[in-house]
Amino acid sequence: MHLISVGLAEIDITPDYPIRLSGYGVRREETTQVETRLRAKAMAIGEEKAALLLTMENCGVTGTFTERVAAKIGEASGVARERIVLCYSHTHTAPCLTGAAPMLFSSDIPPAHQAHIDQYTSEVEDKLVEVGLSALSKRKPGQLSFTQGHVGFAVNRRSQIGPVDHVLPMVQVHDSAGKLRAVWVSYACHCTTLGSEDDFICGDWAGYAQEAIEKEFPGALSFVTIGCAANANPYPRTGLAYAMQHGEDLAYEVSRLVDGGAQPISGPPDCLLSHINLPFETLPTRDEWATLARNNSPIGYHARKWLERMENGQSVPEYERYPIQTWIFDDDLVMVFLASEVVSDFTCRLRRLYDPNRLWVGAYANAFPGYIPSRRIWREGGYEGGDATVYFGMPNRYVEDVEDRILKEIQTIVPAGFLRE
Repeated sequence: MHLISVGLAEIDITPDYPIRLSGYGVRREETTQVETRLRAKAMAIGEEKAALLLTMENCGVTGTFTERVAAKIGEASGVARERIVLCYSHTHTAPCLTGAAPMLFSSDIPPAHQAHIDQYTSEVEDKLVEVGLSALSKRKPGQLSFTQGHVGFAVNRRSQIGPVDHVLPMVQVHDSAGKLRAVWVSYACHCTTLGSEDDFICGDWAGYAQEAIEKEFPGALSFVTIGCAANANPYPRTGLAYAMQHGEDLAYEVSRLVDGGAQPISGPPDCLLSHINLPFETLPTRDEWATLARNNSPIGYHARKWLERMENGQSVPEYERYPIQTWIFDDDLVMVFLASEVVSDFTCRLRRLYDPNRLWVGAYANAFPGYIPSRRIWREGGYEGGDATVYFGMPNRYVEDVEDRILKEIQTIVPAGFLRE
């Protein structure tokens, strides 16, 4: 039996005042309606050099937000930045956070609305620090194990025959006596069972899955993170009944997997955090932006905002600083955490490169810099291939070879021992 110190904690992050929801640009009013409470959670693994997982039910966080949270936790606990990962569920029915998808609404946010967004952002930042420190303070000996199952409600939203990832990796946490303390699963599906007409706070299928797992296993805490799901939607959708159904489907698979021959994890992870620059395509000239700005559309609003920024002396960035993080559990398991909305092609390619039985590929982690397309999807174009750029406030879409750049960096921080034979 390999005992590893594990600490767990959760905290409510539901606002008690009106606020705009992120996810859909057509929703431009504040809401006070709450369908499910939102939570942030933390899992601390290891003693001398702890690794800390933070999860939250939200659409997306900025890189600067994550860095602030990690810095405060590090200052209070000594946990190094590369050992902290922040994953968001990408539910489209959670409050806006300051700076995340800043041009989502294609219109300026009224000052009163922005004040609530800023207030909520500050409060959630403090709560993430609190829950992270709480998990670190609650560490006690336990056992970690890894297994994989499958869930089937994700479908490719670009093409019925397009790739989708149905694998459900799962880490189980038991105490030293063998009682289940927590499960952590990842599934590659957008949290968009609810649509733009649903103007209430809700965790979508991921939130309902957590509730169903915790009901099935009283006293255990559940963590649900998201894989490379940028081009995958839940099916069927939309509506609360479907969100609950998908959550129950995932929870059913978890109940099948628990105590079902999972492989032990022998120790806490080694953690690496790398950043690479993802260049944007050639930026528009001022005259080109001025032409685009005449359009009464999201493209026009995007152009007008960039012209405004330039007039205020702000330089236009030529690249995005993109984080890539790994947790390496000896030879047992490697977890790869990618930022933002990564398409399923990345997981397919990584599973061809590395042993799929010891690989966990996650996305929606640490930052929210738009859609990350494969070369194939970049060439096809469309929403994930570049059209969504205007909602994230990026000056242009990424260059064609971002997939190769990211995969090259992953290969420098994943040990060769995980390569397929």
